[in-house]
Amino acid sequence: MVLWVAERAVAAKTVERVIIATDDERVADLVVANGYEARVTRAEHRTGTDRISEVARELANVDIVVNVQGDEPLISPDTIDTAVTALKLNQEAGIATTWEPIADVSEVLSPDVVKIVVSDDGHAIYFSRSPIPFPRDAVIRYGSLEAALNEQKDLIGQFKKHTGLYVYRREVLLSFTTWRQSKLEELERLEQLRALENDVTIVATQAATTSIGVDTVADLRRVEALAKHLESLQPGTL
Repeated sequence: MVLWVAERAVAAKTVERVIIATDDERVADLVVANGYEARVTRAEHRTGTDRISEVARELANVDIVVNVQGDEPLISPDTIDTAVTALKLNQEAGIATTWEPIADVSEVLSPDVVKIVVSDDGHAIYFSRSPIPFPRDAVIRYGSLEAALNEQKDLIGQFKKHTGLYVYRREVLLSFTTWRQSKLEELERLEQLRALENDVTIVATQAATTSIGVDTVADLRRVEALAKHLESLQPGTL
């Protein structure tokens, strides 16, 4: 899976160098054996952001750092390029990320699917594992959120799924990892809330294509099936 992610990152036009950051020698050996660059980091990092920050500190001449998480094996290179471009164009933003429309009621209700609320000017307002924004009137009308989503089909279009991709200005990334975990971050288990609570502007753009974040065994099975299907259509693409 990590090799799929590396392949996607290399294919992005805005990415000049791809480094796999891991605390596992076995992963690093696999990555290097397949022609990619790897860095073995300290094992005590609490988050992936802490891990890439360790590597970013070595990259003195880099202005922008892209964090493509290892659980996004089908992320599109175009999505990476979209996020990098968004950060370059928005000078007030310290971080860029991406989102996808949600089309399935189960994703709205699942705490494993992180929802994002985006302002009219394209800035992230909040991230949550809960269904946000909450359609209060429709829930009262139909008795529950699930019933409201099933009965009023246009409601689901209000929900956006956060994609596991971050683009940082390097100085923001290095500062981020010195800040204490915020209360909201600890409550939701979402580290991007630390940035919002420290007044970092996060620009959020729509992903170029849909992706599947691998958070559960069921997700992994879906990705494996889709990867086999794509490989059968275009041999050598994965």
